[in-house]
Amino acid sequence: MGNREAINAQGRRTAVLIALAGLFWIAATWAGGQFGWAQRTRALFDLAALAVFGLALWQIFTLWRARRNDKG
Repeated sequence: MGNREAINAQGRRTAVLIALAGLFWIAATWAGGQFGWAQRTRALFDLAALAVFGLALWQIFTLWRARRNDKG
């Protein structure tokens, strides 16, 4: 697999990661409201989702750098 294909595959994985993190966050928020979870428990799920979004942001940055380096 060439460098461009590897970059494209990593981009698709990052997109799936963002989508799954969003769905997890929505489900955790809904479940917290339905089951009456404490604010601390809800905050834990919020922080977990925020960490995954931060990881995705880092992956986007590294993909951007890889695409820039691949051009020249």
